[in-house]
Amino acid sequence: MSKMAAVAAASSTSIAPIYRAPSSSRAPPPISTLTLPLTLNHKNLRSLHISNSLSKPTSSTATTSAPTTEKLSFSRFAPDEPRKGADILVEALEREGVTDVFAYPGGASLEIHQALTRSNKIRNVLPRHEQGGVFAAEGYARSSGLPGVCIATSGPGATNLVSGLADALLDSVPIVAITGQVPRRMIGTDAFQETPIVEVTRSITKNNYLVLDVDDIPRIVREAFFLATSGRPGPVLIDVPKDIQQQVAVPNWDVPMKLPGYLSRLPKNPNELHLEQIVRLISESKKPVLYVGGGCLNSSEELKRFVELTGIPVASTLMGLGAFPVGDELSLQMLGMHGTVYANYAVDKSDMLLAFGVRFDDRVTGKLEAFASKAKIVHIDIDPAEIGKNKQPHVSVCGDVKLALQGINKILESRGARGKMDFRAWREELNEQKVKYPMGFKTFGEAIPPQYAIQVLDELTDGNAIISTGVGQHQMWAAQFYKYKRPRQWLTSGGLGAMGFGLPAAIGAAVANPDAIVVDIDGDGSFIMNVQELATIRVENLPVKIMLLNNQHLGMVVQWEDRFYKANRAHTYLGNPSNESEIFPNMLKFAEACGIPAARVTRKDDLRAAIQKMLNTPGPYLLDVIVPHQEHVLPMIPSGGAFKDVITEGDGRRKY
Repeated sequence: MSKMAAVAAASSTSIAPIYRAPSSSRAPPPISTLTLPLTLNHKNLRSLHISNSLSKPTSSTATTSAPTTEKLSFSRFAPDEPRKGADILVEALEREGVTDVFAYPGGASLEIHQALTRSNKIRNVLPRHEQGGVFAAEGYARSSGLPGVCIATSGPGATNLVSGLADALLDSVPIVAITGQVPRRMIGTDAFQETPIVEVTRSITKNNYLVLDVDDIPRIVREAFFLATSGRPGPVLIDVPKDIQQQVAVPNWDVPMKLPGYLSRLPKNPNELHLEQIVRLISESKKPVLYVGGGCLNSSEELKRFVELTGIPVASTLMGLGAFPVGDELSLQMLGMHGTVYANYAVDKSDMLLAFGVRFDDRVTGKLEAFASKAKIVHIDIDPAEIGKNKQPHVSVCGDVKLALQGINKILESRGARGKMDFRAWREELNEQKVKYPMGFKTFGEAIPPQYAIQVLDELTDGNAIISTGVGQHQMWAAQFYKYKRPRQWLTSGGLGAMGFGLPAAIGAAVANPDAIVVDIDGDGSFIMNVQELATIRVENLPVKIMLLNNQHLGMVVQWEDRFYKANRAHTYLGNPSNESEIFPNMLKFAEACGIPAARVTRKDDLRAAIQKMLNTPGPYLLDVIVPHQEHVLPMIPSGGAFKDVITEGDGRRKY
């Protein structure tokens, strides 16, 4: 066996799953015992029972006990009937409850697509670029809590998934990506469209596989979905050589998973003594504040109950928006670089910081030594790599935030805590800051303030739309001025900051939530990076609304140029330099080319009616909102700065 084949063989058996650092959005269903939902869809639900319980040490044997599986009635094949590896792969997806995939075909994945046409359970939503497919799978997962599935061919098809996989790892999004690969005998020969995608993606996936035996497909697919959705969620990649897809075999659906190391590292139930200690610290504090992130998206009800029992104000990260209702009187909205003054003030002055489902990201903390410098820190997170990584906590619990909050709430309720904890003076102090430094914006003549456009959208949708964004100023304004009421309403590329995310993510959200209002709030720079997905929206007739905040510039970089580079423009103008008076490119023509209704609005007085028309029009719609490029996202704490450095005034109309 060649060296390359030996390495590949190791990856087809049991690669130790990689626990990666960064993220904010964590844990789907609670993983306190290993009775886990294997079918992650509302249809054909069944359970996987694994003998190892998290409350006990796991076995040191190489294989996990065989899960019990039901005989599924939807198989197109008789139990002993041979079928292609591609058909085994598709049926394995069906058994995981997959109903939608985002797959773009090519030579090395052709067999998989042929098998998909034979499935009456799985619908393929055809993206127009593989990056559009993986971002759509993310939008599906982020908005539903179910794993998203994307499929691409080998070589450039597979490498086009890289940004989406990195994004999913950083934001803890459950994704299963499947790629075609050249036949096994050609691996390592620099064959046409050959890329060692397992090696390329090793550091940006939670785990990945190269399938070298057709009989491994049922186990590998089962493991991939389990890994993607358990513990701290993340992306898993399965690379399937073409000859494996073509090989005929009879699948064994009862082969056990081989994840002893991973199972042994999954967090245990929170220790009640630690929870008691947290309750005691809260009762001793005078100025506590909650700092909640994406790890709280699956524990929103428990979080709201905790706030009800304690009266502690809540500051949210970018990824945590919606875990606690933004419009609640105890909400401080977002903290961090572009967070509210009062959220950052609360953290700065607090004596107790309750950090739940967060990772102390640099865009939140700024200068680490100055962040919550007066506070005792309690950190609860499902990933042990995050505890103490950036900021050392006084008390830490490595476990599911949902289970920890349930335990804390139970202790508080047993003690009749409601009404006993009195933080009124602290809340009044923060309310003074809200009055002193409200979120606002200025209006200049008939020009449309971008913040106002989002505010109007919030009013007309009653805060109930699913919002996706690209990356830049429009993203921050969407975080600041839309009042999210519930988890999974807010879809944005947080950790990676991938431009071009908004439009395909909206596609995924619309597929997963067919009855929801889905709006992509985008910037002209981000929008054009995946503009080809307008074709997918039209062909699938998805009711995605696109509100484009078009300032003809790379707005966030322009803001930094204004503030720190004497407004020297270094390739941040996205229009046509030879004719700056015209809007270029004409976004309405892109929509027209794909048969999507579109309109442009330039005056503030016309905006409300234009947004209402967008919302009232059946199917997709693009609204091109022309906004001034001089606007700055405020407040702003400069990178590496502290709360004392916060900027609250100014824009590109003045010099610095």
